[in-house]
Parts: sequence; C-alpha cells; structure tokens
Amino acid sequence: MTFTATRPPAPRPDRAAALPGPYRVLLTLPEARWAALATAAFLVGVGLHFGGAPSWLPWAAWVLCYAAGGWDPARSGLAALAERTLDVDLLMVVAALAAAAIGQPLEGALLIVIFATSGALEAFATRRTEDSVRSLLELAPQRACRVGPDGREEVVAAERLVVGDLVVVRPGERVGADGIVTGGTSDVDQASVTGEGIPVPRTEGDEVFAGTLNGSGVLRVRVRRPAHDSVIARIVAAVEEASATKAPRQLFVERIEQRYAVGMVAATVAVFAVPMLLGADLEPSLLRAMTFMVVASPCAVVLATMPPLLAAVATAGRHGVLVKSAAVLERLGSVDQVVLDKTGTLTEGRPRLAEVRPFGQWTERELLRIAAAAERGSEHPLGRAVAAAAPEEESLPVSDFEALPGRGVRARVAGRDVEISAPRGTAAAAVAALERDGCTVAEVRVDGEPAGLLGLVDRPRADAAAAVARLELLTGRPPLLLTGDRPAAATRLAGLTGIRPDRVRAALLPQDKADAVRELERSGSRVLAVGDGVNDAPALAAAHAGIAMGGSGADLTLRTADAVLVRDELAAVPALVALSRRARRLVLQNLVIAGTAIVVLVTWDLVWHLPLPLGVAGHEGSTVLVGLNGLRLLRDRAWRA
Repeated sequence: MTFTATRPPAPRPDRAAALPGPYRVLLTLPEARWAALATAAFLVGVGLHFGGAPSWLPWAAWVLCYAAGGWDPARSGLAALAERTLDVDLLMVVAALAAAAIGQPLEGALLIVIFATSGALEAFATRRTEDSVRSLLELAPQRACRVGPDGREEVVAAERLVVGDLVVVRPGERVGADGIVTGGTSDVDQASVTGEGIPVPRTEGDEVFAGTLNGSGVLRVRVRRPAHDSVIARIVAAVEEASATKAPRQLFVERIEQRYAVGMVAATVAVFAVPMLLGADLEPSLLRAMTFMVVASPCAVVLATMPPLLAAVATAGRHGVLVKSAAVLERLGSVDQVVLDKTGTLTEGRPRLAEVRPFGQWTERELLRIAAAAERGSEHPLGRAVAAAAPEEESLPVSDFEALPGRGVRARVAGRDVEISAPRGTAAAAVAALERDGCTVAEVRVDGEPAGLLGLVDRPRADAAAAVARLELLTGRPPLLLTGDRPAAATRLAGLTGIRPDRVRAALLPQDKADAVRELERSGSRVLAVGDGVNDAPALAAAHAGIAMGGSGADLTLRTADAVLVRDELAAVPALVALSRRARRLVLQNLVIAGTAIVVLVTWDLVWHLPLPLGVAGHEGSTVLVGLNGLRLLRDRAWRA
C-alpha cells in the first residue's frame, strides 16, 4: 500500500459521518454489510434448525448466509485462480459447499461467517490506514501571510513559500513553514512535533516548525525549508515509508494457506483418480474422495486460529482496549522489546506545581497565594497549573492583568505589582537544582524584587511504574524511553517510573524515534511502541506493533496504531501483551488438536475405509473442540491472568 503526500480534496457532505462508529462502518464498507447479513442469516438458520421448523426454512437461511458471506471470497478466489494461484478463500467456499452437499450445511455456514467477519475486519483496518496520512496534512496550514520586500503583506498558499521568505504568524495561527524567528516573542505549542506538553517561549533566533500553534504573541519568521521538506512533511514520509516496508500482517494460517490449498486439491484428485485408474468403481471412488475432502479440509485449522484471537480481541475491548484485528493480536504476543513515549504516555500530559521556594521573608503559602492570583487570568498551561494549586477561597484581588507573550504574566495583586516569568539569573544554584529535577522553573517578582521560584512538572501516571516493571518481566528486557523533551525532564521521569538512565533517549524529533525503532528491529527485536502524539506516529508505524493512548492521542496516532487504550490506562499494555501470548498458546494447542484429527481421519480414509458419517462426526468433533477451547478467552479471568 502506498500513500501520496498531497492534500486531499474537500470532503463531500456525508450523512453517514454523523452516525456512531459501528453504524458508519456498516454503511461505508460493503464487506461489513455482507458480513452482518451472513451472520444474521446464520443465526436465524440455527434458531430454525434447533427450533423444529420445517427443514426448508433453515436451508433457506443458510443459502442466504452462503450467498452473502461467500460471494466475495469466491470472487477473489476465482480471480486468484485465473492468475494460477490457489488460495484458501476459494478452498473454504468449496469446503463449505461440500459440507452442505453431504448434509452438513451448519458447519459450512459457520465457516462462511468466520471468513466474512475476518474479511470485514481487514477491510476496516485498511480503510483506517489509508486515511491516516491524509489526516496529518490537516496540521499544516494551507495558507501563510508572506511579507514582501516593500513590507506589504500577502496571503499565499503555504506550498508556494520558498527559503528566505518572511512570514507573519499572528496569535492562534499555525506556523506556515519551518523557519527562524526574526522578530517578536510568543509561546509556541510544539506538541505535534516534539511531544512537549508545555508551550515553549520563542523569540528572535529560535527555530519554529510548520504546523505548530502560536500563542498570544506576533512572530515574524524567515522560512528555512520549503514545504516539501518541513518536519511535518518528513513525518508524512516516515509514516509512508514505514507502512510500505513493514511486513504484512498475516495470521499463521494465512501464511501456509497456499501450500495447504494446493496440496489438498492435488490429494483429493489423487484419491479419486488413482483407484479409478486401478479399475475401481466410480461411486465408491467418488465417495472416498468426498470423505477425504471433508476430513482434510482446513475448517478445524481455521477455527483453531480465529476463535482464540477474536475472543481475546473481544475481552480486550471489554477492558478498554481496541485491537484492530486478530492478526494484530497475534503480533502483540511476539513482542520482546517495548519503547515508550514520555509526555501523555508515561505522564498525564498536564503540568502540575511541584516546588514552591520562597526568598527572604516570604513563606510558601504567601508566595503561592500571590502567584496563583496573578495567574488566574492566564491561558498558558503553566499559569493554569499555578492557579489550580491554590484554594479558590484564598484568592486575592487582581487588577491590570497583562499576558507577556513568550515571557509570562504581569498583574497588580492586593495593591502590589507581581510579575511571573522565566528566571533572570537570580538564585542560579536553586534554578539549576530544580531543572536537574526535571522542573520547568518560573520566577516570581513582587514590586520588582525576587520573591521566590516555582517548579512545575508533568506528573507520571499512577500506574506507570507498575506497568514498566511488568513489561520488563514479560519481555525480559527493560523498556526504552524515547522522548522529544529535555534530557533532565526525561531522566527525572525515568527515575520515578523505574526506567534505567541508560535506557533514556531525549530531545528526539519524530524521525529520530522511528530510526531508533528500526535500529532495534534490525538487531532482531520485535518492538512494541507506545505513544500518543503526532510525533510518535512514525515510530508506531515502524514498530512490530504499536499502541496509542486513546484519551490524549492525536488522530494520526490513533489511526496508525494497531491497538488503542480507550481509557488511557497504562496497566492495560502489559495485560494486553499477556493476553495475546495466552491466545497464541491456545492457537498452538488448537492446531495440534486439529492437525492430529486430520492426520488420523485422513490415514483412516486412505489405509482402510472411513464411513462418511463417521468422517463428518470426527471432523465436526475436532472443529467444535478447538472452537470451545478458544472461547475460554472470553472469560474475565483471562484478562486478569
């Protein structure tokens, strides 16, 4: 699958878009509609069959099931056959028809339903993947305000900007291109590129990136890279490359389907033709060949694989984890190295006040009261964190509030001039100590004199340390922390969550994260990447498997990931890995059971004489057994274990 990094046309109004997700899928995916119809017809047929209805009624329901669920696999199988390739889709349809021909339509209908549902899930995953790169392009602004040599401003398409152009970025606008600030001061939210949860001050000489969000100041930016080479464009390219080179997600049974299909057809023909050439009668030869086809058909093998995986998918869904396909679950069970993002993944993604260090006669309570009052009108995340740290009932009267873009705030609090901004060289040792602890430091000045320091941090999630420890226990390797944040903040968080200092890589751009994942993959690791921001999407796409945080996750990340933590519970990551490993073990158990049954029945049919009813009973028995064994993962105990 390939993507083109071009902006999509404006979407047409779609009534289905207003519907909830499951209904929208049914309306937009033909595979989902046919699978739903086949399932409904199957359930009706089962009810009529065991309800004592006239025999033609369940047969009518099963015919509808065969037609709805079997049409697309039959069409794709015949198309493959025209290209001299035999796949299991056509084989399954033939096996289902053979089962119906010998009076076992229920088994054939069940096989049809399983294949139709699997095809619908695959089509859904493919649709979401195709949309993911296009959604990223919405981050980059379509237009920018360019300043000409004569000082006149002109609104132009962002892709028309060239290196050296000067653009103006006003409050609330997205930066139109990668460049260097030549004038103005503001706070810029760079979460889409670096993952930093706190807007960073930007002034003359600082670099800014296309697609990042400007704060309350006005910036003049000299374009440094053309649109096709911006960081956002490189994220698109990284996701494209990872999607194109990533190994296809196939179930084990799909990887062997071609050889098995060819072998089974050849063997069936041989079972029929050899006795005929030796002078046997037509009817017993045909009966033996049909019996062979039934007992050798991979129904039990398919059921050995799908029920455990689909049951595990359903169980994960009940516990707040959306796994996008059975093949994804199979891949999750084989991971042996985990890489984690910092902001929004291991942390809550919201700054909190951690330290209050007063100077002179000021106490912690007094300093916090006056600082919180000054920040009440601030829209900056740091300001909101300071304001939230003090009780509302202790608020002091405030007037003349002023936001200082890229610097902080100024206000008159209880008759005194209060300014909160970046440190200005006061108490350098105390500032350095707070920064070593991973804090973002702000200085409070009252009437022009330093009154104290405030240290703000992004707190780790409550379950982060336990999740890290369990992931290391499951994989046998310590997790790796990949972040675009500062090294000091990353090291502090690593210490709080149990990640070793030598397993921390900080100040990474999105491409750097993807390169780190590829390096691990090349060394033989099967990497599970966990993240939430747009900057994590290339790493999730490059990894063996990717998991996104659903509550704080960016749209591109949610669509690129193989699984989504809907409730943002980090403890669900090791639980999901453990569940997928148990599902893989059950699949292997089922394959042994199904394979043994096939070998015994085929040997019986070839060496001696296996009556058709007994062959059907043996095949049915093994099919039911592996199906029930796989459904054990539907129990809540499977998740807790």
